[in-house]
Amino acid sequence: MKRFRSAVVFGKFWPLHIGHLRLIGEAIAASEHVIVAVDDGTEDVRTELRVAWVTEAFPTVEVVTAPDLCGHDTSDCTPACSERYAAWLTDAHGTVDAVFAGESYGDLLASCLGAGYVRLDRDRLPAAGREIRADLIGHWNLLAGPSRAWYCRRVAIVGAESTGTTTLASDLARRLGTVWVPEYGRVFTEEHGLSHEWTSTDFEHIAHRQMEMEHEAARRSGPVLVCDTDVLATALWHERYLGCRSKVVEQMASQRRPHLYVLTADDIAFVQDGLRDGEHLRGWMTQRFRETLAGAGVPWLEVRGGRQQRVEQVVGGITEHLGAA
Repeated sequence: MKRFRSAVVFGKFWPLHIGHLRLIGEAIAASEHVIVAVDDGTEDVRTELRVAWVTEAFPTVEVVTAPDLCGHDTSDCTPACSERYAAWLTDAHGTVDAVFAGESYGDLLASCLGAGYVRLDRDRLPAAGREIRADLIGHWNLLAGPSRAWYCRRVAIVGAESTGTTTLASDLARRLGTVWVPEYGRVFTEEHGLSHEWTSTDFEHIAHRQMEMEHEAARRSGPVLVCDTDVLATALWHERYLGCRSKVVEQMASQRRPHLYVLTADDIAFVQDGLRDGEHLRGWMTQRFRETLAGAGVPWLEVRGGRQQRVEQVVGGITEHLGAA
């Protein structure tokens, strides 16, 4: 039997970090039911997204939105603040037996609720949220997966067949010390062969899986996530093989654009690896990418030359357009 019947954890979760994970984890271990109250303040990350972060990390807890009843940093909280929050919690969600917190306000709140107080040892909280926000890259290893996915900058490398997209993605990820997302379309082609008769359903499936893979990788990513292709490129491959555009795939592409596109030029030799059939279309495809990227509303650059030259060009583009590399 667990120590408490019910417990509450308050926080902004801006961003969700490993200290929060430890705190909520301890509440879950000690309590039959846990309420996580996400403060509905004026943070630059909207409340519903922060609620989604906590829900993703802890799907078994009750995640609720708490009104901002004090309007200042928790370090400035007074007994009056705790009284307001205690009244709101009791009225909206009933009584609780314990308050879990990593800051001193928890003691005041627990007293107002007539509940026990469990404070996480500050040695186990390597930095406060305000410190992490002030230097996200410097504290990147402290971010929880959902926060990494939100804050990371996505660089999508696209191009025609045999123009070095995969090589560049791998080289760039190694240079930046991050992860990269492989091209699912190639996996699909390996499974179905060059003689496969393409359909729009195939490309919709490829687009969905590509987005899923990016979603998964973003939670392990460094400050920059490198993507070998994206859904916008899938839309162009639909056009290349079926001779028409796909409203479904293009709609999917419009829902999530990367922060930077990189187009690999067709200035290197074509290499036939048994899964390529478009050498004669490389020039046309490269031009279609140029035209499409010009209207995508996202910064983009075209890279040329050898492997190292291309990596340096992208690093320069990341510094120019995203601020750091």
